[in-house]
Amino acid sequence: MTLTGAFALVFFYAPNDADQGFVQKIFYVHVPMAMVALGGFVAGGICAVQHLRTRDSTWDLRSYVFIHLSLILGVGVLLTGSIWARASWGHWWVWDEPTLVSFLIVFLLYACYQPLRFSIEDRARQARYASVFAVVAGAFVPLNFLAVRLAQAYTHPRVFATTEGGLPPKMQLAFYLCLLGMVLLFFTLWRYEMAAKLTRGRVRALKRKLGGEDVIVSRSAAPQV
Repeated sequence: MTLTGAFALVFFYAPNDADQGFVQKIFYVHVPMAMVALGGFVAGGICAVQHLRTRDSTWDLRSYVFIHLSLILGVGVLLTGSIWARASWGHWWVWDEPTLVSFLIVFLLYACYQPLRFSIEDRARQARYASVFAVVAGAFVPLNFLAVRLAQAYTHPRVFATTEGGLPPKMQLAFYLCLLGMVLLFFTLWRYEMAAKLTRGRVRALKRKLGGEDVIVSRSAAPQV
């Protein structure tokens, strides 16, 4: 509902950009998606720290789900960024644009997370190594925000600026509502995936328990030699 209202504001309330026109409206999807994806990577690192500190496997699962969903959003960020670049610059990708390139670096770094994780069979070592990777990779995320601020040729408007160059009030309202909707969508998906994986884990544990009981029963019923 929040995203529906946000998109209604984007298309029917927020004005078109003076320079880029209608195509600038992809900004309302691209930027909130990027902010939430990077925030998810950071949250995954924080949960990984908690796992290393407590050895509680639930924190490892939380870290995994945060990073997994952020990678999915990251694909959307790169796709919408390429479309925006094509419309604005006439090229699908511009390698000297620090915002795009820095996000790509972060995305590719985290793309190594799952291959690394599932290449280890031992569950305890798998969780420990994945947590260390998530913490180290999380240190690179602030570099993305730094690259945006240090970029000489700004592609995205300074949405939080109060001086000249910031978004007009109508655009700000639409943007903040889109950001809120993206955050709510992310945490809703996170909760659903967490519930699904926890339920699947309980089912597996129950099957193992029942399987063990069946073995005991079958042995007790076997004839004595």
